[in-house]
Amino acid sequence: MTPSHVWVNGAIVEAGEAVLTAFDRGFQLGDGIFETLRARGGRPTELPEHLARLRGSAAGLAIALPHDVDALLERAIDDLLAAETLAGPDADASVRITVSRGAFFGRGLLPPDEHPAPTIVVQAWPVAPTPTSHLEVGLHLMASGVRRDPENPLSALKTTSRADYVYARLEARTAGADDALFLTIDGFLSEATSANLFVVRPGGDGAAELATPSLACAILPGTTRDWILRWAASVGLQPMEGWLTTRDLAEADEAFLSSSVAGILPVTRFAGEPIGEGRPGEWTLRARTDREEFIRGES
Repeated sequence: MTPSHVWVNGAIVEAGEAVLTAFDRGFQLGDGIFETLRARGGRPTELPEHLARLRGSAAGLAIALPHDVDALLERAIDDLLAAETLAGPDADASVRITVSRGAFFGRGLLPPDEHPAPTIVVQAWPVAPTPTSHLEVGLHLMASGVRRDPENPLSALKTTSRADYVYARLEARTAGADDALFLTIDGFLSEATSANLFVVRPGGDGAAELATPSLACAILPGTTRDWILRWAASVGLQPMEGWLTTRDLAEADEAFLSSSVAGILPVTRFAGEPIGEGRPGEWTLRARTDREEFIRGES
């Protein structure tokens, strides 16, 4: 379904008429930030957490947000979902908030003295059903040739500069995989192109451990990731954040990816080899079920 409307700088406009100037910094330099979240039944999931991360990304790039940005975007999402008929009780939408530094009509990496008003755009699409094969067979991942530097201060910012991610997804397509995993410059696991990674493996005291790369591994601090770590402790798993290797993934009992829109998806192969028994595991499927119930407001 193609969106009919877009929210741009305070107004709902027809999607085909939403035009940004060619001098917008987001178009010129990828000088912007964004957030993607899910809205079920017209209710955005974890909106405060997404807005907090948006403010953090803006601060990292010194993009000045309106003082009332939280209230502004809350109204924008409500108005856009209504305009797109995605606010009903059974509606399931993906919402993207994009903020660029704004329009600057000179040249150069930074406007020398000007402080342009940021361009703020909100878009919404219906969430497509998850392919059956993703849930019954699982995803196949491969390692990208793009390496992540844990010392890079941009790693924790959700910027619109996505060339690395596009390149990695093209690598996966060429290799016949579903997605690519970034490794750090020292070879530790980082994250997938649009999701955080988790592995289930034996832990101490007979309990299973749910491990995920540390925030120090050049990953984005995912909102779903935070939820999963809290969930793990509540269901008897031992949550662990640390430095994981490709061997940890290859030898895991289960693995899965997590993101705000797609939710939790099983990973059953890495570099062509099966993970665990080569099919979605029980903890993975339970995590997905519980997360979907949370999104629906049932738990």
